[in-house]
Formats: sequence, C-alpha cells, structure tokens
Amino acid sequence: MAYTITFFGSKPYDEASFTEKNKAYGYDLRFYKGHLNKNNLILSQGSDAVCIFVNDYADAEILQGLAANGVKLLALRCAGFNNVDLSAAAAAGITVVRVPAYSPYAVAEYTVALMLTLNRKIHRASWRTKDGNFSLHGLMGFDMHGKTAGIIGTGKIARILIHILRGFGMNVLAYDPYPDHNFAREEKIVYTSLDELYHSSDVISLHCPLTEQTKYIINDYSISKMKEGVMIINTGRGQLIHTNALIEGLKNKKIGSAGLDVYEEESEYFYEDKSDKIIDDDVLARLLSFNNVIVSSHQAFFTNEALSNIADTTLANIRDFIHQKPLINEVKL
Repeated sequence: MAYTITFFGSKPYDEASFTEKNKAYGYDLRFYKGHLNKNNLILSQGSDAVCIFVNDYADAEILQGLAANGVKLLALRCAGFNNVDLSAAAAAGITVVRVPAYSPYAVAEYTVALMLTLNRKIHRASWRTKDGNFSLHGLMGFDMHGKTAGIIGTGKIARILIHILRGFGMNVLAYDPYPDHNFAREEKIVYTSLDELYHSSDVISLHCPLTEQTKYIINDYSISKMKEGVMIINTGRGQLIHTNALIEGLKNKKIGSAGLDVYEEESEYFYEDKSDKIIDDDVLARLLSFNNVIVSSHQAFFTNEALSNIADTTLANIRDFIHQKPLINEVKL
C-alpha cells in the first residue's frame, strides 16, 4: 500500500507542484483546502504523514489528535516552525521536518522590489496613470546609492539581499547575535548593535526568525530610536513587528513607508480571496488605508523555482523518514 500524505491548507499550485514531483515517489497524496484544525482532524485518519504550511497551527491538542489517528510525521512545506508546538510533538511521538531553504533568491529579490516600489512610489504612479493622471506631484523618491540599509538577521536570504544592496552602492549595517565576520569583510558591511542600526539606517529590513527574543523587535521603543522617515520592510514573520506601534509611527511620520509581506494576524486573510467581504480586522484595514504602505499576501517565496524546491525537499524529507535515514531537516527542541 502506498505511503499516504495528507495536505492541509493546499492551493492549486501546491497540488500541481507536488503531483509533478510525486511521479518519482509514488505516494498517495490527499489535498484539502482547509487549514489544519480540531474540526478537520478526522481527515488525517489513515495518513502516515501530514503536510502543512505557515498558516496551519499544530498545538498540543492537534498533535495529540494526529498521533491518535496514526500520523507519525509532520512535514512543514515552509522554513518557519513557530506554528508547531515542538514539545507536544515530541510527547506525541511525531517527528517534525521542514524546508529550510527553498529559494532565498526569491525572498531577497522580492524584498528589493518592495524597497524600490515604496521609494519611487511605483504603485501610486500606476494607480494615477490608469485614471489619466500623469502628474509627478507627490511621487518624489531618493537615490538608494549612498544610503544606509539596516539588516536584522544575516541568514541565507539576508546575505543575498545584502549582496544586491551593495551592488546599488548602499552602506549596510547588520545585526545578528552570531555575526559572520568573514562575510562582513567580503561584502564590506559592518555588524553593529541594534541601537546603532536603528539610529543610522534609512531602510530597515527584517530577516530573523520569530522567537521569544525577536517577537515585536519593532515596537514603540525601537521606532523612537529610528531616523525620521525610515522605511521598514518585513518579509519574515508578522509578529516581528508590533502593528499598532507601526501604525503610530506612520501617523506621526517617524516611519516614512512600510512594505509588509507578512502580518501578525494574517492567517484569517492571507492566501484567501476576501474581495467580496468587508475586512473586519480594524488593524489590517487601517494599514491598507495608508498610501505609503504596501501589504502583500506572504508571496515573497512565490516563484516557480521555489515551489519546485519546496515539493522536492518535502518529499525527500518524507522518503528519508520512511527509510530511517538521517533527517537533515528535522526540527528538534
């Protein structure tokens, strides 16, 4: 009997990419649109593994239910794992694996796209010209060359981003609790304290994991230390930014613009078509009202190459689990 994998929160592009890659494996793939929750746990019955994405949550109750249904493996088709209770997974006897890097280029390039769009107000220019308004008033930007970018976290994505920004002629300040000084010498960047990064950066981009230490790393206090008119970009995790603090910073002009591909309460909205409904999240609605804010639906990863790599790595993780090989992408406490 074929090994059975049940997918939650799946979209047509997930089904297409995994079905194509599964030709080399022959697993029994079952796709469900709904996010994993206690009301649809029954769908995991008869499954050997369950595969979830960023807006599916696996808390203790869910994990116990999966284990009771015979599930032995939870495969994340994403890099982050803050949506999984790892202690509860271990207690339930469920192994957790992830996709640590599917396309760092995709996210880094999207980060730059947000920076350039906000700086040169390309989104506003496009809205105007469609209405026949070809005025340049209010569309002034600045040269990226010579400005200072502050990069928080210097993993794979951030390193590619830094290389791109250095190509623009930007100065780069970086913060990471584990600085790589060889990388700093190669790219001619400076590791510094968070306070100095906040104080000196024209653009700040977040590329750190979400942990207890980094939750709300952008807050009232940190914003108060920043330059007037700073641009903030977040393609990491929504809870890196305290959204109400961000809104206050936008209102008082401390923050000049913000590009958000993630939002701390995104699970009810992102990846879904809500165009025929009123947005009842007042905070999100307020963010969308600013013409100097771009909110996108957690799409920085969304390239052909990334989807192919996600499917490849996820199915390889499952294969290694089945054959009791070392799990290089296992997530442990």
